[in-house]
Amino acid sequence: MSNSLAIAAVTTTLRNIIARGIGDELGSGSVTTRPPDKARENGEGSNQINVFLYQTLPNSALRNQDIPNRVKPGETGKLPLALNLYYLITAYGQDYDDILSHRLLGTAMRVLHDRAILKPEDIKAALAQSNLHQQIERIRITPQSLSLDDVSKLWTTFQTQYRISAAYEVSVILIDSSLPVKAPLPVLTRGSDDIGVIAQADLIPPFPTLETLQLPQQFSVRLGEVLSLQGHDLNSDDGNVLVLLKHKSLDINIELELQQQTSAKEINIQIPDERANLPSGFYTVAVKLQREGKEQTTNALPFSLAPKIEQIATSNQTLTINFNPQLWQDQEISLFLGDRQLLPIEEQTGTRVKTNTINFNAEKIPPGEYFVRLRVDGVDSLLVDNSVKPPVFDSSQKVTLP
Repeated sequence: MSNSLAIAAVTTTLRNIIARGIGDELGSGSVTTRPPDKARENGEGSNQINVFLYQTLPNSALRNQDIPNRVKPGETGKLPLALNLYYLITAYGQDYDDILSHRLLGTAMRVLHDRAILKPEDIKAALAQSNLHQQIERIRITPQSLSLDDVSKLWTTFQTQYRISAAYEVSVILIDSSLPVKAPLPVLTRGSDDIGVIAQADLIPPFPTLETLQLPQQFSVRLGEVLSLQGHDLNSDDGNVLVLLKHKSLDINIELELQQQTSAKEINIQIPDERANLPSGFYTVAVKLQREGKEQTTNALPFSLAPKIEQIATSNQTLTINFNPQLWQDQEISLFLGDRQLLPIEEQTGTRVKTNTINFNAEKIPPGEYFVRLRVDGVDSLLVDNSVKPPVFDSSQKVTLP
């Protein structure tokens, strides 16, 4: 999710892509971001496009909607600030030539038409610190039709002479709240263990299909654990079966070769203990095999790879968490002590790099015993021990604050 630099990131991205378009078509020209009455105050006589943010309004569709993976059921947290941005694009030709200004405006409008959706790589190149490139919602550029009365009022407000312009709406920009999320401890049991029947259709399609995943733990799988894929027609003619893992937000695609298969309805695959190459987060899994002389790939099912807390150390009200797999630089991480959320010290100081050790400041947490959960990209470490009946909280995932 983006931070308070998001608005500046959008303005900088618009300036950059328009500047590239002008350079490619006209060879020269500058792009500024000044108020219209200040755009030519220094007496510039060159080709110029001015991009001015003249209004910000809340986005009515998302202002009251939770963002997936940010607040889970049962948790409470401040909603992100959802904004629509409104820009005025004004053109100034070299030596005050209006024909050139019209050409400049046409170039800028063509660029914004071709880039109606801002690319994450363009936003990251403009202002990576904003984290806007990681936003789930796409950022769209839409031309706005202003009436003559609206245009007149707008330029009267600027207190300068009218110039030919075009107005655009850029939406939606989501700025994450700085307030922490409150998360209750998970439910140990729900309902009876011996009720419920899984319904299965009578007509089975004649191609490889994944139907369900069986996880070794209640919610997620961890490195080194076995993931069970259940479906039908999962056997390959040549005996070669590949299991495809793909991270939902990072550029990670891994092919795992199945060594032994016992059934055409079930595949058991061990998640490799590659701590530097398989970060925590949400993945999809699919199976690729040979059937009837051609390569076929099943549907993809989602699963989550959970972080594992290996060691908790306390020193001077600082919690040091050692975990696996490694945390990548673009991933989000937080720690829960009971129902209190802590953000990493490294993120607050801007020094975080790829690592398996993170420090948290616990000076505002009252003394006492707390169960600990580590959340990486929306996936929590496993706190519940399901090896006993009824399940209990894992006593190793506990810390005592003096």
